[in-house]
Amino acid sequence: MGTVDDYLAGLDDDARATIGHLYEVAWDEVPDAEQGLGYGMPALVYRGKPLLSVMRAKAHVGLHPFSPDAIAAVAGRLDGFDHAKGTIRMPVDRPIPDDVLRALLATRRTQIDSP
Repeated sequence: MGTVDDYLAGLDDDARATIGHLYEVAWDEVPDAEQGLGYGMPALVYRGKPLLSVMRAKAHVGLHPFSPDAIAAVAGRLDGFDHAKGTIRMPVDRPIPDDVLRALLATRRTQIDSP
């Protein structure tokens, strides 16, 4: 077990399904990502840097890519989702589309890979 697995195990079924799916898409997009911490949150870490954290909040699920530029890169595709420079908020029963998450992750991975 890792930090993400431990976090998922403590969630209710609906949150676990949504958040687990988002992490599965992330692992598919960045298979070298490992479980770890990013700013104290359970996260996927790529090449030693935080890639993505997805956390349940009281009224939403928060997706944190640790990069305002990654969110800006997909902002035009986030209609209907509340977002700010550091997070995307979504209802537990309506996550962002997989293709939008993949685009966000591609941007973040490129940032980490760049010298």
